[in-house]
Amino acid sequence: MSRPTPIRRSPTAVPKGRAAARLAQAIAPEAPAERLQKALATAGIGSRREMETWISEGRVQVNGEAATLGSKVGPRDIVKIGGRRVYLRFEDTRRTRILIYHKSEGEIVTRDDPKGRATVFDALPRLRGAKWIAIGRLDYNTDGLMIFTTSGELANHLMHPRFEVEREYAVRLLGELSDEQIQQLTDGVELDDGPAQLQSCFRAGGEGANRWYRIIIKEGRKREVRRIFEHLGFTVSRLTRIRFGPIALPPQLKRGQKIELEDEIVARVQEWAGLEAGPRRQMRGVPDKHTRKPRIR
Repeated sequence: MSRPTPIRRSPTAVPKGRAAARLAQAIAPEAPAERLQKALATAGIGSRREMETWISEGRVQVNGEAATLGSKVGPRDIVKIGGRRVYLRFEDTRRTRILIYHKSEGEIVTRDDPKGRATVFDALPRLRGAKWIAIGRLDYNTDGLMIFTTSGELANHLMHPRFEVEREYAVRLLGELSDEQIQQLTDGVELDDGPAQLQSCFRAGGEGANRWYRIIIKEGRKREVRRIFEHLGFTVSRLTRIRFGPIALPPQLKRGQKIELEDEIVARVQEWAGLEAGPRRQMRGVPDKHTRKPRIR
């Protein structure tokens, strides 16, 4: 008597790559709804206070209806501002990320340059469901610390003039400042777009005709540092930003290198800014293994 032929069953296909990601997204529990103004601020649209104003003015719609203060939204809601849809971030993408980059001279701070020049965004890792927000700008001929974050609230706190966040620079001048000129800079000078003032200015050495100074300023107007010294007849031959608020440029971070801050440091920055720390994340940066951790003050 012959044995029956066994039935062969093909193994169940296991989704991989993008298919696996879509499946995981489909079966994942839906993220809890959160207040509209907070979701908009987290997406980098503006500060929470600005979003509250826009909602009160009727500029924000949720699912085709005018939003009200206190409205909550989730991943399936359609949000528009002035008739244009905006995409919010929920779940893991709400995690605040901070990346620091040592900008080189010859790079510009923009996402798209019509002239095809190198931009600081060219060197940044790509994100899904979020975007890097540049905190402050550095002009074409200035190098040093650039900070990027996924949090609109944090970016607003660091950049808005009312918070008076310190920026520290190393400045090389052609010539030497007298004590009277240093006092004049800290007292304040009048520029074309209004008064400007250094919080401090200290000598930091130099050779020949060049002299280095360490300065602190609490504003970020266009070419402000250069214009302040030009007001006294001095030419800035080198300008490097070494600190922005609580974050200092690591000495070992070379030009063109970047590093993403770890959870505990991100939480400390948020605490410094008076913001609620978001969910924790795993390290996803590209630090140089020989680079020291960034300092926070």
